[in-house]
Formats: sequence, structure tokens, C-alpha cells
Amino acid sequence: MNKTALAFLKELVATPTPSGAEHDGQKLVADYMRRYADTVRRDAYGNTIGVLNPGAELRVMLAGHCDEIGLMVQHIDDKGYLYVSAIGGVNVRLLQAERIVIHGRKGPVRGVFGVQAIHLMTQKEREAGAPKIHELWVDIGAKNRKDAEKAVALGDAATIDAGWIDLRNGLVACRAFDDRIGAFIVADVLRILARRKINVALHAVTTVQEEIGLRGARQAAFGIDPAIGVVAEVGFATDYPGSNEKMIGEARLGAGPILRRGPTYHPWVVDRLGAAAAKLKIKVQSQPEARGAGTDAYALQVSRAGIPAGLVSVPTRYMHSPVEVIALKDAEQSARLIAEFVAGLTGRETFGE
Repeated sequence: MNKTALAFLKELVATPTPSGAEHDGQKLVADYMRRYADTVRRDAYGNTIGVLNPGAELRVMLAGHCDEIGLMVQHIDDKGYLYVSAIGGVNVRLLQAERIVIHGRKGPVRGVFGVQAIHLMTQKEREAGAPKIHELWVDIGAKNRKDAEKAVALGDAATIDAGWIDLRNGLVACRAFDDRIGAFIVADVLRILARRKINVALHAVTTVQEEIGLRGARQAAFGIDPAIGVVAEVGFATDYPGSNEKMIGEARLGAGPILRRGPTYHPWVVDRLGAAAAKLKIKVQSQPEARGAGTDAYALQVSRAGIPAGLVSVPTRYMHSPVEVIALKDAEQSARLIAEFVAGLTGRETFGE
């Protein structure tokens, strides 16, 4: 991977960006985009939009969401313990004994999810399933409620405190590759295309609030009104114990980007993405998806009169956990593939009759 791009990716993933508090991560994106884009702007809710060749008639939108799952301070009890609610699809069973960072207005506040010592548990408690999120408490070391309120406030967002780990064979682990890797890819396409002539106006968007309802992509698509859209996301890898290929299809880390097929994804866009991969001699994997309502591609499909959209996914293990694992090679190839797709457009593409 390009050294400049890799340094940007590491900084971007290290910057906590839960839905509703996206601005730190989006600032990094905007700074990176300004090196390569003709214009960069941020809309009312924080979507960051970098544009190449803005004067072209046909507009193409790329989308990768910058937000991650997180938590929100819901209650502070008299003893100073915090109770939280989920922002997005949080796996509650993973929270016990985790480290946490609350992103307060006065700066980050560190804490831990408390847990009963196993020595003090009954046999029934040891065998119990996942607790409810409102049963968990966060310990920030406060003396009481008044002391806690000096550091945090109701409504403050929080994330798990887990950083980048280099594994073997080009694999890396971190929280928030879903979908900081997509935001990275979208921004890096601008770098790849900055010195190439393209025939379309390329709007590269790192979207907000995907994890709570695909909101940012809907907002950006309505404003940009693109003719074509491509989304960069994570996808389910199946090369680990316990995965079920019969349910989701097969995908392995390091075996190339995933191209999705199904009713959400426009056949022409999918075919052209495949052709771009073939031109670059990039191997791709295919996963059928009968519904496909969980990514920004769906937001594009149902925006305005319907935007022909495709989805390029980076195979990912352990999604929505603090240890999501990807192959850097797959991310790099995803950016190159999408860039080649854009470069191959004539600007005269039409759809419908």
C-alpha cells in the first residue's frame, strides 16, 4: 500500500468517530482530500465531499461511511457509575470488562465496564447468557455523581478503546474497520485519479450515521443527484471457524474485493466493476445478497428516482467487534478497482428509456 495512504488509514482508524460525533474523523478525511480534489466541502450533518472535475455533466458518487458503532451515556447514578445505550448494532456480550473512552466536551474520559469477580458468582450466574446493556455499568473512577458530571454529561458518545494490531501475512486488526476502511477507499480514489483525465464529475463522499439508518448517504445523494453510485464497505469473510458459507457465500481475506450481486445492485454497474477488475488483473470474489438493505448502496438505490449503484466490499472477520480483521491488499485493490471503473466512464452513460 502507498505509504502516504497507509499513514492516513492508520490515523483515521485510530480516531474514534461514533455516529453523531463524526467530526474528528471527517476532519482527517477533509485534510487528505484537499491534497487531491478540486473542491472539498462538508454539508450540514457532516458528510465530507471531495470533487474531481466538477464541471462535467454526468455526476458519479462514491460513498463510504466514516461513522462506527458506539455507545451513549444514558444515566449517571449517585455513586458516579455510568450506564450507556447502544449507537448502532453493538454486540452487548463483548462489552463486559472492556476499556472505554467517553468523548466528553472537555476531552476524552477513560473508563472500564465493571464485572463481578468470578469467585463471587453463583453457578447460575456463570452460566448465564449475555446481559442486557442497561445492566452493565462503566467505572470512570468517580467519587459520586457530582464528580462524574465534572467530566462527562448525559448524551456523550463513547467507543471501545482498541487500536491497530499488525498480524501476519499482511493482515491487520482494529475496531472500526466497519467502515473506516470504506471512508479510506473513497478518499484514496481521489489520490489515484488526481493526475488522470476523467469524463465525469466525481463526488467522493465519506458519509455519516450509516450505522443508525443510512442517513448520511441519503442526504448526500439527494443533494448531489448523481447518475451512478459506488459504495465501499466491509463484507463478511468466511475463512474462520464457525462461519456459515451456505448462508452468506464464501469470501476469504487476501483473495480480492467482494462484488455483491442482487436486487439492490444495478447489473450494469456490477458488470462494469467486474470489467475494471479484469483490466487490472485483480481477482474478485462474489457474494449474492437477496435483500441488501443494510449499506449505503441501498440508500442510493432508493434515493430520488433510483441511482444505479454497486457495492465493493473488503472481506472482514469479526465484524462489529473491537478486533475486526482485514487484509490491506484487499483495501488497496478495492480503491484501484473503483478508480479504474470511474476512469472508464465516458460521461454519456444513460439508464432507462
